[in-house]
Order: sequence, then structure tokens, then C-alpha cells
Amino acid sequence: MQRMPIATQLTDLTHDDLVRLYAYPATLTAPWIRVNFVTSIDGAVSIDGRSGGLGTPADKTVFRLLRDLADVVLVGAGTARAENYGAAHTDQRLRTRLYHHGFGGDPDGAAPRIAVVTASAALDPTSRLFTDTGARPIVITTADAPAERKRLLTDAGGEIVEAGESSCTVTAIRDALAARGLPRVLCEGGPALFGELLTAHAVDELCLTTSPLLVGGTERRIAVSPNATATPMNCRHLLVDSDGTVLTRWERAHTQS
Repeated sequence: MQRMPIATQLTDLTHDDLVRLYAYPATLTAPWIRVNFVTSIDGAVSIDGRSGGLGTPADKTVFRLLRDLADVVLVGAGTARAENYGAAHTDQRLRTRLYHHGFGGDPDGAAPRIAVVTASAALDPTSRLFTDTGARPIVITTADAPAERKRLLTDAGGEIVEAGESSCTVTAIRDALAARGLPRVLCEGGPALFGELLTAHAVDELCLTTSPLLVGGTERRIAVSPNATATPMNCRHLLVDSDGTVLTRWERAHTQS
């Protein structure tokens, strides 16, 4: 039986300690999908439709680090719209240093790309996703999505990827990211995309922050899907901040392929 790690105080760790705790596997032959979520103690994923209200200083520190380590940030269209996504802005020098130490990052310090999953290509070409200065966004959509929408998003600077006929399949999404040399995947939601990844047995790990808040309301859980899928996970670490924030990292027991 997997033994639960002893909680570590976040204040006892240096930034380099955190890098080692959250580094992707050194050698990847296929995309490694890491999912990152923050919830309240009672399981809410947002307050008034946005996750920002749940954020704590510790969560924001890890959020930034996970982006620094990733090659691509994968997100559903609903979350991209609700959170007003723009380009990922990361620490250029840190990204270069991470790369040379084999932890991720980029040799030139370039920021990770944003990849938005939208079966209907329903994104606003004037939104921050396309107007914010940064890496060219990837729009993962379908062959059936309206051609005019895809043209407008291309003209706005997006790279269009068709990952299915009428719906985006997880296999096609993984293949598209692999083909672009983006194996370190950071999925930032939302719950529906997380549920699809779970159903396809494609989630390699979950980084979960529990914010010291009770929220109530009708907010959804972090993953939703038509059918329940039990996926055994091993806890790799458990960190606690002085304000009560709990940071955990869970990894699926599996063999890389």
C-alpha cells in the first residue's frame, strides 16, 4: 500500500526545492498530462464562475512554477473565456535555466504556448488570447467547425488544429501536441476537459491546491463526465502553508509508453 507523505511546511522549502518536487519526468516518449486545479475545502472550483477568488499566495507561486516548467498550457474554451486567458508570461531566465538542468523550460526562455480546445471554434478573435503579446496560440477544434470561424482565428494569429470530425478526441489532442514537440502538458481545466481526459485514461498527474475557504453555492467539482472512472493515484507530496493552504501532487501508477 502506498504510504501517504508527511506534510512539509512550504516555508521550509527553497524555490529549487519546489522545482525538484514539480519537475516533469526527465525522459518523455509521449505527452505527459499534468492537471492543475484549486478548490475550496468544500470542493468548489470557483467563486462566481472564476477560480481567481480561491487563489492564495502559495497557490499562485505553484501556478507560476507549473507554467515555467511546461511546454504547453491546455485549457477548455469555457475556462479560457471565463478567466480571460491571454498568452502565458513566464520567467525567461528561469525557463532557460530549467531547460539546461533538464527540468523543462525552454532553451531560449520562450514561454509555453496556450492550446484551447473548442469543438466549434467558438473563440473571439479580438480577445486577449489573440491580442496579448506572446507565443502563438493553438486552437484545437474539429473538421465540422465553421470554416469562417477558423479563418478568422487564423487571421488573428491562431494555429488551427483539427482533432476530430465533430468532437475533439483525446488521442488526437495528444498526437497534435507530440507532433509540435510539446510533451510537457499543463492542463488548467475546466472540469469538462478534465473529465474527458480522465475517461480516456490520459491524466498522468494532478496538482491540487485546497484553499482555506468554505464556499457553498452550486459550483461544480474539478472533473465532470457522463460516467465515473476510478483512477488509482499515488500522493507524491503534501505541502502546507502557514495560512492553511494545502498543496498536493498525485501521480497515476502507470508505465510510460
